[in-house]
Amino acid sequence: MSDKYMIDYQSPIGIVEITGTEEGVYSVLFTERDILQYPLTENTPKSLIDCYQQLDLYFKGELETFSFPYIVEGTDFQKNVWNTLPSISYGKTGSYKDIAAAIGNEKAVRAVGSTNGKNKLCIVLPCHRIIGSNGSLTGYAGGLWRKEWLLEHENKHASK
Repeated sequence: MSDKYMIDYQSPIGIVEITGTEEGVYSVLFTERDILQYPLTENTPKSLIDCYQQLDLYFKGELETFSFPYIVEGTDFQKNVWNTLPSISYGKTGSYKDIAAAIGNEKAVRAVGSTNGKNKLCIVLPCHRIIGSNGSLTGYAGGLWRKEWLLEHENKHASK
């Protein structure tokens, strides 16, 4: 197995910690740290540099979908849920019920919700686009205020 690397990206809504290997990115998670601890270096793998650059474009409103290599780790059910999240377009929202239906398991709404909360590739696999069936903001590991910011950001920059 390849060595794991970490870098920090300073987003408008906090530091994002990116973890991965030469093969791909394993996690993109908000941290509550105020200080950048993991800078880009000459040893940073291309996959992490690509993620960093694409996050930068995303936060500038210039990128809607991510194309760097990432690796999703979890059960088959979890992978199915996470790999379905990008079907909800940039600037749009969906519900846990929508994802459950998309994976062919309409009764798995709670399991989809639980899986959504365990997503280690936030923003990239856009769990922030999942809201309650009644239109309310539901939980977000990065904090509801970040979820609200991300949805407003995407809505403002979405291709009409």
